[in-house]
Amino acid sequence: MSAFQRHRRSKLIIANFTGFEADLLRSLAGQLVELLRNEAAVPRDDADPFAAMMDFSGPTQEPEDPVLARLFPTAYPNDEEAAAEFRRFTEGTLRDGKAKAAITIIDGLEEAGLPPELTEEGLMIDVELDEATAETWLRSFTDLRLALATRLEIEEDDEGYWHSLPDDDPRAQAHDIYEWVGYLQETLVEALSK
Repeated sequence: MSAFQRHRRSKLIIANFTGFEADLLRSLAGQLVELLRNEAAVPRDDADPFAAMMDFSGPTQEPEDPVLARLFPTAYPNDEEAAAEFRRFTEGTLRDGKAKAAITIIDGLEEAGLPPELTEEGLMIDVELDEATAETWLRSFTDLRLALATRLEIEEDDEGYWHSLPDDDPRAQAHDIYEWVGYLQETLVEALSK
């Protein structure tokens, strides 16, 4: 995989992925969407748009899942009532926005040629993103890394532990994915800043 880069002439942000990398990224984004939409905090699609916009019956309690709790931290840790009210008015919309950002990654990979089921070896996927779409991917990379870090219980300055694990340890492989998403995030930031 090449890093994200800004194309000199078109000014688009470009990258090419192997079929395996693109499929892995689609899978990570899909798992994030599933997690975000797995609870009642998600706005319903069948509701009248105005009624949905005026519906402030979102959750009032911190999510039980540690990843969701990390993605949606308590706004007012010292004031339960204010925290509950803030969560009730904002969490559903925030979840929907994060899910839509992850879906943007899935759609972008599939529009670039990633088939529904990867069967072809040697497949390369060339992605071209305008700036707004690249920024959406960047936000989703942040969510993906936060989710992975929470699941793996990654802590600051624990690189020694991760590098001491054998290569065939599933935790080491998951950490490699975490670092890869970090690489994607870093190169996308650099490409956007040019």
